[in-house]
Amino acid sequence: MAGVFPVTPGTLLAWHRRLMARKWDHSARRRTGRPSTRPAVKTLVLRLAGENPRWGHRRIQGELARLGHRIAHSTVWRIPHQAGIDPAPRRTGPTWREFLTTQARGVIAADFLHLDTMLGKRLYALVFLEHGTRRLHVTDVTSHPTREWTTQQARNLAADLGTRME
Repeated sequence: MAGVFPVTPGTLLAWHRRLMARKWDHSARRRTGRPSTRPAVKTLVLRLAGENPRWGHRRIQGELARLGHRIAHSTVWRIPHQAGIDPAPRRTGPTWREFLTTQARGVIAADFLHLDTMLGKRLYALVFLEHGTRRLHVTDVTSHPTREWTTQQARNLAADLGTRME
């Protein structure tokens, strides 16, 4: 029988054991679940979070989407968290005080005032306030303010300030 089958039964059983062990050890099996985030994307998330301390994780996710990286907002939240960067409470945006301070030069408030004369006639004045300089601009007075009159007063102010308004 040795001439027909050149190996011993022990060798055959050892081969079988090794084959079965290799088949069931799961070393070559693919990992289940979502693939891990690419290191380049992680670096980009950390860079965006560091350079823009007021951006929240959803804003960072939006910027990544604009750059062509589709990534879940929960993943964007997890990356800085794992890197030890706390999600600062002010990370979502500036406070009202900060916003108004930075925008004050471009904000002009407008309001109508009415004046009652001694003859019982009511007059209207349109008043503008520049928030940045706190300068008050009082326009002409009229007894019948119309849309056209109001628009013209705003244009007059814009001409005085050197800005074109439409």
